[in-house]
Amino acid sequence: MLYKTHEQALATLKARNTAALAGGGAPRIASQHKKGKLTARERVELLCDPGSFEEIGRLVVHRCRDFGMEDETYPGDGVVTGYGTVNGRLIYVFAQDFTVFGGALSETNAEKIVKILDLAIKNGAPVIGLKDSGGARIQEGVASLAGYADIFYRNVQASGVIPQISAIMGPCAGGAVYSPALTDFILMVEQSSYMFITGPNVVKTVTQEEVSFEELGGASTHASKSGVAHLTAPDEVSCIEDIKRLLYFLPQNCEEESPHYAYEAPNSELRPGLAQLVPENPNQPYNMIEVIEGIVDEGSFFELNKDFAPNIVVGFATLGGKSIGIVGNQPAVLAGVLDINSSRKAARFVRTCDVYNVPLLVLVDVPGFMPGTDQEWHGVITHGAKLLYAFSEATVPRITVITRKAYGGAYDVMNSKHIGADLNYAWPNAEIAVMGAMGAAEIIFKKEIASAPDPKAKLDEKVEEFTDLFANPYLAAQRGYIDEVILPEQTREKLIKAFTMLKNKVVKNPKRKHGNIPL
Repeated sequence: MLYKTHEQALATLKARNTAALAGGGAPRIASQHKKGKLTARERVELLCDPGSFEEIGRLVVHRCRDFGMEDETYPGDGVVTGYGTVNGRLIYVFAQDFTVFGGALSETNAEKIVKILDLAIKNGAPVIGLKDSGGARIQEGVASLAGYADIFYRNVQASGVIPQISAIMGPCAGGAVYSPALTDFILMVEQSSYMFITGPNVVKTVTQEEVSFEELGGASTHASKSGVAHLTAPDEVSCIEDIKRLLYFLPQNCEEESPHYAYEAPNSELRPGLAQLVPENPNQPYNMIEVIEGIVDEGSFFELNKDFAPNIVVGFATLGGKSIGIVGNQPAVLAGVLDINSSRKAARFVRTCDVYNVPLLVLVDVPGFMPGTDQEWHGVITHGAKLLYAFSEATVPRITVITRKAYGGAYDVMNSKHIGADLNYAWPNAEIAVMGAMGAAEIIFKKEIASAPDPKAKLDEKVEEFTDLFANPYLAAQRGYIDEVILPEQTREKLIKAFTMLKNKVVKNPKRKHGNIPL
């Protein structure tokens, strides 16, 4: 027969679509499920609104003709790509399919991902990558490596243009880790995902270290030790829910404002409970998260990097229905001191908020930077400068509230008026000074204390004198560095009004290619 009948053409299409939907076949899907993992298609369906996903490139197959690969092809070639909606908003997604060649990246597989990234950039919508891959497809040699580089390049072009979210739901090793590392947020599934440049076997060969997959690059490792993972989840369903919640706080692209949701204001925005949170004793810790939750819309705070550098808190929330980013020193951990890791963590978050037009609220209770040889030798100067740079560069509305201590250079760095903050408030018990009263008295009055009949009594006297003069917010307020000293219970009300006032803020920076952040 010269031509296919209509029925034959439909049968061919149906057979090819069925083969594509089958992935690597029933046994491999069963194996995936046995590991407690979902398939790529199941993940996509969970992520997208019901019925909204439209697939692109379903019938793509690889072009490799070596090592018998020409006899083993699967429509889709190990990655599901397309677009859909999450809570009614357009997103693009690609999900690696471990049931097909272990999700290994091929030339055509990479082309599908690149196409999705290009569409996302052109149309200004977030892109989500669901990672579950054994790495580059070895049989394709340099072609698969080139595919990785093509993806990396698009990740960089998309950076700061559209939100990019990576969820690690299985292995992600070798060069593959650099794509998620270039994206805005990384999520990992506990006990079933891992990321590393070189695996345990190579580590043992080169360094003689014995280490498991989980210890080397599991979710808990990257959540607490490296800070690579912004969020971890106990299972894939929870991980996908976290992706949806992240998207809730972000605009579609850098040209849009941060989301603003319907909000019905009560008769009063006063929060009397805030007045009870900060202890009278300036050396007694308290939990900054309780302060945050007392300020923002109820139940809206979404913390990131919770287990990494916990001496600083970062996360999203809504305030009067408006999405904001929050950075706060955590007095309950290391007294809220700034160090290398907390500076890096906060700087990254500040820059992320700035590129996506999310206003910043900064809550300050900081005794200074962490002293010691370990910090100095590992570059606290450069890393601390990252946070200073990030705040100074940010053009979104920026408001600071000093809840207690703001000492030394850390006062400057934590979004002070001097580096461009729009409004700076302080609570009445705030202490703004070069250093604490004890240390200051010991330096300023050293000779007087040493020559006194009772050095301890004299020290106590001088500490009290310094406290009365400097350990308060009023000198800073007199100079205009603090715009208003407010009661804690007024904080929410003041912030809602202030962010509303700042919503049309425009900053025009000097013309330049880009700044040279201290990396």
